[in-house]
Formats: sequence, C-alpha cells, structure tokens
Amino acid sequence: MRLIAAALLFLAVCHTAKAQATGEPTLSAELLQKGAWEFGPEIGGGPSTRYNIPATAQFLYFGGRIGRVLSGPRLHDWRRGRFEMAADILPFYKAYTSGGTVYGGSFRPLVCQWNFEGGRHVAPYISLSGGVLFTTRNIPPGNTSPVNFTPGGAFGTRVFTGHRAAIFIETSVLHMSNADLGVRNPGYPVSILFNVGYTWFKRPK
Repeated sequence: MRLIAAALLFLAVCHTAKAQATGEPTLSAELLQKGAWEFGPEIGGGPSTRYNIPATAQFLYFGGRIGRVLSGPRLHDWRRGRFEMAADILPFYKAYTSGGTVYGGSFRPLVCQWNFEGGRHVAPYISLSGGVLFTTRNIPPGNTSPVNFTPGGAFGTRVFTGHRAAIFIETSVLHMSNADLGVRNPGYPVSILFNVGYTWFKRPK
C-alpha cells in the first residue's frame, strides 16, 4: 500500500509539471471550482504504536467524506491550487488491541485541504485534520478512556475517472490521545493509516 501511494504521488507530480509546461486544462481545475461539493464512501486502516511499549493496535474503518471548495486558484507554479474544507464521518471503526477487539465510530469535522492543480487526470493534495474517536471500551486497554481525540495530517492523490468523479488514495499520520479524560493517557502517539475512496463532484451553479 505504501508503494502504491508513493507511485501515485510521483505520478501526480509528473502530471503537474507536464500540465504547467503545456498549459493543458486539468480535470482538477474543472471540477474543483469555488463552491463545488464532493462526497463519497471511503475505507481505510493501519497500525498504531505506543511509546516504549511493544503492544500495538490495528484499525479498520469505513464511512464517507463530504467537502466543499472555498477558494479559486491561488499561488503559482507547483504550489498553485484551491482550498477545501471537508469532514469524514466514519460510523464503523474497528480496533484490534492487545485487550481484544473494540468497536466504535469516528468523526473528523475539521479537514483543511489544499488541492494542488495537478495534471489532466491525476492531482495531489495535502491536509490537516482534527477529530474524535468513540469506542465501546477503553483504548488503549486499561484505566484510560473510550474517547480519544485524533489530530493529524495527510497527503494523497486523486485519480479522475471522468468529468464528475475520482478515486483518491492517501496516507495519514494521526495522534490519538484521550486528553486526560481517563486516569491514564498513554494514547497511541503515532498511527499510520491508509485510506481509499471514491468521490463524486457537484459543480457550483
């Protein structure tokens, strides 16, 4: 999965350079106009670790993403792009921990995303996010909390499949902490998660 993400990101950079050199119109410019909406399902997961403790956790989740482009094109050269605000709603969240399997749900209401101009069919993006994870039992196991906050960042790539849809693949790094809601707060300081989704675009009227 990491190799796929790296390959797509490399491809996106190459397409971006080509499009800028030739002045070729891009699907990202057509679809990610100011006021445009995007929405669709996503699935992902990956491992988490704890400081100085061999125990780790694995996560699997499924849900949906909705976003809206808030700006027209800004900046120049390879930095040129558009700003988008999005949210992830993940009603299915499964954690495989040293204390057993735990179920829950997550909500990331704040996803600040910069969509690079990209090439004709491929365009990268980066984002910062903040959210919360609710689980049926404490995680990490022990006298902790069933509520954990999940700030993080991600980089990803969209592959446009037509004039109104795209596949996206991204890698994110999250920090999970209960912010001292429990007696103990060991958290999962570093979580490396891989996410794949399919989104549709609704252009502004």
